Amino acid sequence: MEWIKTGNYPSVPVTAVVLDFDGTISTLREGWETIMEPLMLEMISPETPPSAGLVRKVQDYISESIGIQTIFQMEWLAEQVKEAGESKEPHDAWWYKDLYNQRLLEQVQQRIARLESGACLPESYQIAGSKAFLAELHRKGVKIYIASGTDDVDVKKEVKVLGLDQYVSEIHGAPHREKSCSKEKVIQMLLRKTASDGNGSRLAVIGDGKVEIRLGKEAGARTIGLASDEKRRHGVNELKRAKLIQAGADIITGDFSQPEKLLKFLGY
Repeated sequence: MEWIKTGNYPSVPVTAVVLDFDGTISTLREGWETIMEPLMLEMISPETPPSAGLVRKVQDYISESIGIQTIFQMEWLAEQVKEAGESKEPHDAWWYKDLYNQRLLEQVQQRIARLESGACLPESYQIAGSKAFLAELHRKGVKIYIASGTDDVDVKKEVKVLGLDQYVSEIHGAPHREKSCSKEKVIQMLLRKTASDGNGSRLAVIGDGKVEIRLGKEAGARTIGLASDEKRRHGVNELKRAKLIQAGADIITGDFSQPEKLLKFLGY
């Protein structure tokens, strides 16, 4: 665990925590980049093999856009398709999102099926220590809110299949075919709802993306950057770490294997 900020933190315990889900708690969608990248390249350059420059451009965009709502990534894709001019039938962002979700959910559903059949345990698709950490927060009376850029119906199903719904007060994902209620707006709404003292000192935000960390800092909340290695489910991903530091996270950790330090930071 790495302490980034050295200022004086409030000693009062937090009463609410806003969490990202994918990559912060859940690894059910681990590998989504390996689905999005070939899809984007296929749509932008359907007739010719993609150039090295295009591959880098797509990879850079995906890396930079981690944590934002999928529809905004697909808007970027739609713009790139039009600019490239290779596609005989360019589509709107929602069409690309549907195609991406279809491909991604094939992988996710296979993982869910293994969980439901008992072939593997829920912990197989959770960042190390996350369930115990949520259980302890819940035991202490902390309200836990999940805000995700994943479609609302899907994130609620995935929270439940991982056995985490018992600890969570509210779950907010992206509404079906609505971009007006972005992940950013959901987090802002939750921060307003839970900021009983008006300055965020009783709030904490935990996530692996810069969006939620930046919003947490703006609200005066304590922030934990989760620089998770989703494939191993423990340890630190250095690319995420760099982005979370840039976003202003108070502390950085790769997982929840040191809960006592996290709880102390949260006032317990």
